[in-house]
Amino acid sequence: MIRFKILLEKFEKKGEKTGWTYIPVSAERAHKLNNQKTAFRVKGSIDQHTIAQTSLLPMGNGDFILPINGEMRRAIKKKHGQEVIVHLDFDPEELQPDEDFLVCLHELPKALKNFEALNKGHQNYFTNWIKSAKTPTTKANRIAKAMSALQRSMGFGEMLREK
Repeated sequence: MIRFKILLEKFEKKGEKTGWTYIPVSAERAHKLNNQKTAFRVKGSIDQHTIAQTSLLPMGNGDFILPINGEMRRAIKKKHGQEVIVHLDFDPEELQPDEDFLVCLHELPKALKNFEALNKGHQNYFTNWIKSAKTPTTKANRIAKAMSALQRSMGFGEMLREK
């Protein structure tokens, strides 16, 4: 486990990450958790807010970031430029897709094949997005949108940009 105090940062202009609030995690700190250069899951806490099934994302030169979504920001009541206390540990648990999403995937073999062809990280984008829905209606709409995109061999980013 690693523990440190750090300021929350925010990307101004950084492609798809524009506007993201995040915690920078140095290569040295990340290496203490897991000796890999690709994204990996962590658990722990930010201030007193417990986190799990959250990914550290590589940013080059061995450094990583821990994205801080709106739910996390509201829980810790902080924004970029403010200091947080971070406790992180490697999280070996695999992220499981939503059961309703899995049922739908098995009903459409082409969508299932395309989903399974994605690397684990890209599968997790779909999973996290569907699981983060706050209402059953939103969840159903997200599953429908994901199924449509996967039927057409689209990835998560392509799906979100389609309008």
